[in-house]
Amino acid sequence: MRLVLPALAFSLLLTACSAPPVRYAAAPVASGDRIGISVSQLEVREVSLPTYAQSEEIWREGEGGALEADASALWADDPARGVTMELSQHLAAFTGARVAAEPWPFEDLPQARLIVRVSEMVAGADGRFRLSGQYFVSRLSAGRDYSGTFNVSAPIAPDSGSSGIAAARAVAVRDLARLIASRGI
Repeated sequence: MRLVLPALAFSLLLTACSAPPVRYAAAPVASGDRIGISVSQLEVREVSLPTYAQSEEIWREGEGGALEADASALWADDPARGVTMELSQHLAAFTGARVAAEPWPFEDLPQARLIVRVSEMVAGADGRFRLSGQYFVSRLSAGRDYSGTFNVSAPIAPDSGSSGIAAARAVAVRDLARLIASRGI
């Protein structure tokens, strides 16, 4: 009992002194020039992320390629939901199409569906935020289905910490949306 009370008091003191985690949003970035696509209604399915990237923590690549999470730096939104919403918003902005994340909120059915499966989403040791994986466009009306791979990255401003990582993620997601649209939805 003598050892339990001091240990409990020390534990409570450490908890009281630790700072709460800080949340970082991927700041909006301009979508850029218009890209024409062949559908006027596109549904974006929730982006599939690797296990580590599904958590709230912001992941960084450490020495030797090990992935490390920082429990004091969290994404402001669920990562899958955030990336899905960013993709949808950019696709709508530069295509002029009616684009929405699932579930499809409109009466008329979408003409196509976009599915994105991310295999890597990390702040690299090389100072770049990397997104790689595969995407699929499924035509629900006339037209051809197709798929492709992607590997996009954006620079992380030196000494910018987690806010720089969030800004680089926003640019990488925008570039991914442009890549998918330019390949011909």
